[in-house]
Amino acid sequence: MIRPVFLLLLPLLLAAATPVNARESLGIFESWGAFRDPSPARCYAIALPVRKGGREGFATISHWPEQRIRGQIQFRLSRGHGQSAPVTLSIGDRRFALVAGAADAWAADAQGDAAIVAAIRSGTSMSVETRDARGRAYADAYALRGAATAIDAAALGCARRG
Repeated sequence: MIRPVFLLLLPLLLAAATPVNARESLGIFESWGAFRDPSPARCYAIALPVRKGGREGFATISHWPEQRIRGQIQFRLSRGHGQSAPVTLSIGDRRFALVAGAADAWAADAQGDAAIVAAIRSGTSMSVETRDARGRAYADAYALRGAATAIDAAALGCARRG
């Protein structure tokens, strides 16, 4: 008798377990993915570092249509960041100084975001280098194959909102 009742309740349990604002996949492109979140509206390309260690780091390029923000860069660092240590993004022979918090780093402004996205589109790999709270140097490295397609898919995902 318990079994038929459970089967009747299963759809309700599954519906309750599904988040109301579920993330929508826009595609996976090599080591990069593109996703759309409905509320707040955001589309983004995301990748994990090539080698994972410590907490999970990631790189994102986000579009926030309601705020009119396009191509905003964010890096979640895989280790804690030393307060006074600079954070540098390297793509090919280009170097970008990033603004950092305790666990994240960003471009200083929209022009920096645009320059980084342009470098990502033409690069093969990138790395974010800094020092942790103990002064030990480390880098989070990312493969860029598929990044341009994921960035475009995220941009289109938010452009089609309406």
